[in-house]
Amino acid sequence: MDHQNPVQVAEIRDNQPLSSGRTAAERHRFERSPDERINRVSSIPFFLVHVLAVVGTIAFGITPRALVLFVVMVWGREWFITAGYHRYFAHRSYKTSRGFQLFLALGGAMCVQKGPLWWAGHHRDHHRYSDTELDIHSPKRGFLWSHMGWILCDKNSEIPFDRIKDFAKYPELRMIDKWNGVFPWIGGIGCYLIAGWSGLFFGFFMSTVVLWHNTFLVNSLAHVWGRRRYVTGDTSRNSLFIAITTLGEGWHNNHHYYQASARNGFFWWELDVTWYVLKVLSWVGLVHDLKVPSAQILASNRLADVIEPELEPVEA
Repeated sequence: MDHQNPVQVAEIRDNQPLSSGRTAAERHRFERSPDERINRVSSIPFFLVHVLAVVGTIAFGITPRALVLFVVMVWGREWFITAGYHRYFAHRSYKTSRGFQLFLALGGAMCVQKGPLWWAGHHRDHHRYSDTELDIHSPKRGFLWSHMGWILCDKNSEIPFDRIKDFAKYPELRMIDKWNGVFPWIGGIGCYLIAGWSGLFFGFFMSTVVLWHNTFLVNSLAHVWGRRRYVTGDTSRNSLFIAITTLGEGWHNNHHYYQASARNGFFWWELDVTWYVLKVLSWVGLVHDLKVPSAQILASNRLADVIEPELEPVEA
């Protein structure tokens, strides 16, 4: 990279692999404060869902109908997290109507990851302080902490309204956040009515467990495993495996480099199902003004040790 400024030089230096396989930046670890402890009592439902998913599946088996439900409930709901909670509410990477906005919020609330204001508000903080001591789920506080511990901590239970004022003005979104625990029951009851006990335990509970950990991988594994293309002030990585499981969220270094993009897979060979669906929705007018990085942005701030074919991105 020509004409590097001192900050970029330092970032590149700190992100070069060491003989241990880790970068200099990653070797520095943060200590968690006394108030960053898992609340064992309030976390019981979270762990109970895991137990019910396994025990119930063993007891009632997996019927063909329950298997179809599982696939739909994992990746159908995953899309509401990636396209709704993440790319729309957290990053405003595209525009839509108030009605479709409500649809995205309701779909996200079915994912048992709290409401859109809580989710997006904390995610904005993550980007503001990424991999610093103020980042609430940096792997520098521990891998399991970044994966799920921070969610089970009382310190992070409140909605950061000061970070999400643009969406907190909508009373319907505040209502969804207030009553977020009600909406997953609709999914659970629906799965039972469609496929009985197998539908409930495998179609709903097991799919919820898989959905949780798919989402959590972006906060944890995508910051410690994979390749870096762009200079960023954090440890974000690109991973095809995580991109497959999360419908495109695995291109995490891309995302941290240009957060406003509705497309995380910047190039045609980077699978991004969330983007493909958003693009189709734009053709029928449900979403519009999808933001994507320019060719100049794509070509800038590359890490020196990454060699990629010089290809133009697919037209947005």
